Amino acid sequence: MDSGFEDVKKRAKEYFGDVNPAHDWFHVMRVYNLSEKLARDEGADLETVRLSALLHDIGRGLEDDGEINDHAEWGADEAETVLSDLGYGESTIKKVKHCVRSHRYSGGPEPGTLEAKVLSDADNLDALGATGIARTFTYGGENRGVIADPGLPVEHDESDSGETSLNHLQKKILGLKDRMYTDAGREIAEDRHKYVKRYVERFKEEMRGEK
Repeated sequence: MDSGFEDVKKRAKEYFGDVNPAHDWFHVMRVYNLSEKLARDEGADLETVRLSALLHDIGRGLEDDGEINDHAEWGADEAETVLSDLGYGESTIKKVKHCVRSHRYSGGPEPGTLEAKVLSDADNLDALGATGIARTFTYGGENRGVIADPGLPVEHDESDSGETSLNHLQKKILGLKDRMYTDAGREIAEDRHKYVKRYVERFKEEMRGEK
């Protein structure tokens, strides 16, 4: 990461204080690393992808605290301020804003550029696999309170994203592999999806006392 990116990284990191570990600075850096890999595999513009990855969740803490409604929309505008302050040009800023605005799982515009698709895939990939399982239970412990309820199997859970952490894995996380935009993202997602699926089945066996 050269000096220009280091300046952006320093500015971006300032937005992450007391936030849920599911969306902390370490999440940002995992998405950064995944984005860089996908960008290289897909031939996307590395500068746009790198900048977008560093800035994509700078509004997440404010949304979680109820201070803003949409961290992607707010973050896109704030990214413009950050990049303008650091001397980036209008063309770069415009591309980064679109990536940030369109990265989130629900709501907002569809990614309309290869770079935006790369960022979206990387962000969703971090919710899959071993990392995704850890994030689900971390977030669930703070917001749902129930790991798993034998009396509420997923087929009877009418909520959109799952009343329990186990149901969240099945209702949302196991659907992420079908949301990938890039071939490189799909390849990684397939492997991570299989890992989560095996984990869910094992969890159910343990919950029933079979293992």
